Amino acid sequence: MTNKILNQLWSPIAALTSHWEGKVNAQICVGISNASIVPEKPRVLVQIYKENYSHTLISQSGAFALNFLSLETTELIKLFGFSSGRHTNKLGNVSYTKKTTGSPILDNCIAYLDCKIINAMDAGDMTCYLADVLESDTLQNGPLLRIREAREAIPDEWNIEWDHHNQDSINTSREIIGKISYTPWQTP
Repeated sequence: MTNKILNQLWSPIAALTSHWEGKVNAQICVGISNASIVPEKPRVLVQIYKENYSHTLISQSGAFALNFLSLETTELIKLFGFSSGRHTNKLGNVSYTKKTTGSPILDNCIAYLDCKIINAMDAGDMTCYLADVLESDTLQNGPLLRIREAREAIPDEWNIEWDHHNQDSINTSREIIGKISYTPWQTP
């Protein structure tokens, strides 16, 4: 019963992009939350699993961008979500620009948030990053892509691969979820 409720809490799908020392990466991110009600001080909270290559780039650079996807960009789910940037340049054939933080902003996203981390919390298998939104824009009209719509739109074999990838992540998380560091966040 708990998982049925929690599975409804995932946010829209975003391609989280990051950079550090000339390297760029993108991953699929679904753990995103608004973290401010003050209009002139927008903030977000994102959850990034420690096993992801993006985690290294984000923790070193102190920045990331959220690029929100649409039904027209579902091919990015496979490109960014089913392999590691440690082994391939996921952005090699993807058009993007850089804004305030230097994190890639995808040319074909619906909207983006360019963010600078201001704090973090270790959650064992992931890190929760609190970030100021330094720049944002809506580039296209339309709804943000959510997991249910994405899973209905992508080919069956991608759903199978998605499930296998999720199971591998769950298995890794089970081993480290209790290993929480209580060391305060240090800005890079």
